[in-house]
Amino acid sequence: MRFSVRHETVYRYSAPVRLGDHLLRLTPRPEYLGKLSHTIETDPAPVWREDSVDAFGTPVSRLGFGAETAILRIISRFEGDTPAVPAALPDLAPLPWTDATMAGYLGHGEEPAIVAFAQALAAETDHQVEVFLLHLTRTLFARTDRHIRPDGNAQDAVHTLMSGRGACRDLSVLFMATCRSLGIPARFASGYQAFSEAVDGGRHLHAWPEVWLPGVGWRGYDPTHGLAITNGHVALAAAPEQAATMPVEGGFWGTGVTSTLNYTLEIEAG
Repeated sequence: MRFSVRHETVYRYSAPVRLGDHLLRLTPRPEYLGKLSHTIETDPAPVWREDSVDAFGTPVSRLGFGAETAILRIISRFEGDTPAVPAALPDLAPLPWTDATMAGYLGHGEEPAIVAFAQALAAETDHQVEVFLLHLTRTLFARTDRHIRPDGNAQDAVHTLMSGRGACRDLSVLFMATCRSLGIPARFASGYQAFSEAVDGGRHLHAWPEVWLPGVGWRGYDPTHGLAITNGHVALAAAPEQAATMPVEGGFWGTGVTSTLNYTLEIEAG
């Protein structure tokens, strides 16, 4: 699928400030997008820029700024094609899994409510991994009142499970916790998706979980839309926890200064 994206982020400050160094995760991960044409522009322009890849394979850009400013505008544009994803998975060992090779993506033990939820779904699917993952995806889609919450971190997985309400990042964290309780390595992904605008009529960054499957690699599922990911998503970042996937990190120096954030996101896909 061909994606064309323009993502503009604007920080406005109540008085001129000195900007600290910023870290941007606005470049698509290479496994999601081939033949990439991509630019990042900022106003003010940086005095230095360093592009690299972080410990989790996410492309990052580090920028330093000079003179004071009352605005920081970041515009990311890219165009490219997402690869096709095989529909069928190879035979996999029944759940639960006990291999700790991917320990960094297995968490540190889950709450009893999550464990019970996971075990019930595994039993309903005869402990078959592919069936379980699709069943979990569709169960969260069917049982959760999904809404948009532009700000803040993901809520606790147990809270999402018990309340039956959450944003895409909340469902992602619940999906991850459920998989991890059965020994399936999972990570948090953030980026763009090709589906129509959200319920508020706008476009927003999207979040979804990915799981590590032996012989396959990382495979994404989208409980917000109730489906396995094929070629309709583009990840900017993926990591064991949400905190390492934020699109923009940085700060400023200014006494008594307040800031506001606005963004516009234009996506063409087809």
